[in-house]
Amino acid sequence: MESTSVTSKGQVTIPKGVRQQLGIRQGTRVRFELVGDHAELRVESSPSEVTTSGFGMLKSRRSAVPADLDPATLLKP
Repeated sequence: MESTSVTSKGQVTIPKGVRQQLGIRQGTRVRFELVGDHAELRVESSPSEVTTSGFGMLKSRRSAVPADLDPATLLKP
């Protein structure tokens, strides 16, 4: 069992091994329950899967190019 300290704001760092075992990552919702003389941490919900490709993460202010656009038509003769 690992221990950690509480900050002045009441925050603690969940040890890496515990986070990995419970699948806790950024955005995971957890709930604390008082049970007798101790508290239990329970995972409420996890965020959607982390994307591995990065596709669709960036947004552009430009309008989308039509899918049927032929770049050759943009060349001047």
